[in-house]
Amino acid sequence: MIKLLHFADAHIDMTNFGSHDPETGLPERVMDFLRSLDVIVQTAIDEKVDLVIFAGDAYKDRSPAPTFQREWGRRLMLLSKAGIPTILLTGNHDISPSQRKAHAMQEFDTLSPEHISVVSNLRLLTPDDLEGLPVQVLAIPWITRAGVMQAITTGESEEEDPLRVIENGVSDFISLALQETDPDLPVILVAHASVAGAKLGNEQEIKIGRDVVLPLGLVCNPRFDYVALGHIHRYQDLNLGNHPPVVYPGSIERVDFGEVNEEKGFVIANIEKGHTTYEWWKLPIRKFIDRSFTLVDELDVNEKLIAAMPSQEELKDAIVRLKITYPQGYEVLIDEARLHTYAKDAFEFKLHKNSVSEARSRLPDGQETSSLSPLELLDWFWKERHEGEDERDRLQNLAQDLINQVMSGEE
Repeated sequence: MIKLLHFADAHIDMTNFGSHDPETGLPERVMDFLRSLDVIVQTAIDEKVDLVIFAGDAYKDRSPAPTFQREWGRRLMLLSKAGIPTILLTGNHDISPSQRKAHAMQEFDTLSPEHISVVSNLRLLTPDDLEGLPVQVLAIPWITRAGVMQAITTGESEEEDPLRVIENGVSDFISLALQETDPDLPVILVAHASVAGAKLGNEQEIKIGRDVVLPLGLVCNPRFDYVALGHIHRYQDLNLGNHPPVVYPGSIERVDFGEVNEEKGFVIANIEKGHTTYEWWKLPIRKFIDRSFTLVDELDVNEKLIAAMPSQEELKDAIVRLKITYPQGYEVLIDEARLHTYAKDAFEFKLHKNSVSEARSRLPDGQETSSLSPLELLDWFWKERHEGEDERDRLQNLAQDLINQVMSGEE
């Protein structure tokens, strides 16, 4: 029997809420993600697992700051020092669309610390690759479209859709790899990918481009004894009650309010040939609270808004959002300072205001849309939507990234 710890989608450098911790200098929200990672690493050591599989996406993008790489490395090296074989699979947030650029976990590949293996290409790992563990691992990292497009343009494939090329290539890889496996040893499939039928979390907001979607039947092959997935942030077993378990463990912390109702955790599985049992371990994460209220009249506006919010005890140390919808002209009635004072014990309080008007927005006199850049037009739109300054900055940065990637020909 192989005792496996499986986790995915760490995204440890998400800094969209909170300020910096004065003692460590790290963003407080990053410390939340690191605390979850600490629990995972310590559990692997305490439970004396035989193997750890990380199914991709260590960071929010492929260019993490050195400070965040240091914190990720410190924790991974604890697994190395404990002598636990650890597989790190590259995800879509870890790699560049360009095949020549290093991925975000390249330092582990370059320095080759003991017991840690980075997998950035389709690969079958045998017991010889896993320090003699009696198990085999088929690894499918995130595949960029750059290499696939190159195969199409050089005539190596008759298929014109790059996503179809990837899907066919993965299917062929699995079929050939299964022919090479030892039939007496259990087989684990690990993949950073979308699988048909999976329920999506709101991590779609931080992804760019279309996904390859693997057929459910492909990963439910009974020759697998466990399927360790990453990429979708919601915990789910796509083959519940059947063999093999096909499991997304979910991300290790909530990324944003789109995941407000999702618990977060990781999996410990006991894997045997033809029989696997597993348990999902819940992580102690920070509370998110999301409330909405629609103003319909001008009476007691702020009393109504405070009544719509959680109690101050519930607010303590939580990330809180209050979304207010109101007729145009009511904004002057909203006492933002009073609302922020009420929520002073929250980790962070976001006020999202949406003024409803039937009139179309108009540019200032003397300005035409043709005279404004796309980013200037977007900024005007966010202001008309009454987005807060922080949210406008975040949206503008995302838009700039998209424009840069389109201009550079990236995915």
